[in-house]
Amino acid sequence: MKLRPGNAGANDAEDHLVVLDEAIAQLPAEIAVGHKEDDDGTEVRRHIVVRTDSAGATKDFVWGCFDRNVGFSVSARTNAQVQGAILAIAGEGGHWRRARRQDGRRKERAAVCEVSDLVDLSEWPPGTRLVIRREPLHQGAQQSLFPDLCYRYVGFYSDQRGTAVALDVFHRAHAHVEDHIERLKDSGLCRLPFTDLEANRAWLAEVCMAADLVRWFQLLCLSGALRGAEPKALRWRLWHAPARMVRSGRQHIVRILDGWPDADVILRSYERVALLS
Repeated sequence: MKLRPGNAGANDAEDHLVVLDEAIAQLPAEIAVGHKEDDDGTEVRRHIVVRTDSAGATKDFVWGCFDRNVGFSVSARTNAQVQGAILAIAGEGGHWRRARRQDGRRKERAAVCEVSDLVDLSEWPPGTRLVIRREPLHQGAQQSLFPDLCYRYVGFYSDQRGTAVALDVFHRAHAHVEDHIERLKDSGLCRLPFTDLEANRAWLAEVCMAADLVRWFQLLCLSGALRGAEPKALRWRLWHAPARMVRSGRQHIVRILDGWPDADVILRSYERVALLS
């Protein structure tokens, strides 16, 4: 994560490319090779794709991805061309294909359609496609690309191959990023305690490292509902569990309050930590 000044814009492609370059720099060398700016595409050993929300749907950012031999899948913003494409296919049932969930099952009443031939993509990188998804309106639905009383329309640009349905499944997997952001917000991300930007950057780094440690602990050492629990649930069911650590026979022993509902999960987590260490 990158903490920026409060007046920084949400759609700043230059900042987005800095984050992208820093993310690529963290990858193993055999994966990152060929993905620096203006690198030769023949050097690429592993394909990389970036997924973003609509803040990344700027030509400067996607061309920056192209210059780094990085694929992209970015949520679309509404404009006259996109709305015109949706209007052209809204009543054409033959253009739509049934959408699928992440597990491959069909999603009831949701459909996907590619409209690349209905918009001008000449200013976008070669191979760019526009895919539109529609689903029935529900209470609390977010803003749509197209005003409609029956459906909510969302879309994304992508330079990836495959069917529109497959690309839709791939792009929507980006939603787990929002889940991680919510975890960070519950762990101190929104509670920057200092007036100095650099001090708050240090705070942000600590929040991110702590969140990563907790998440890996959940994935490696917990089971059941706690494996995917939110920070608040972890605090009250795990971190605040009444227990004592005693030493006997040259061993550390954890004594948990009798009847604590998550005692078995906690004890198994200690066993897994011992195996890992």
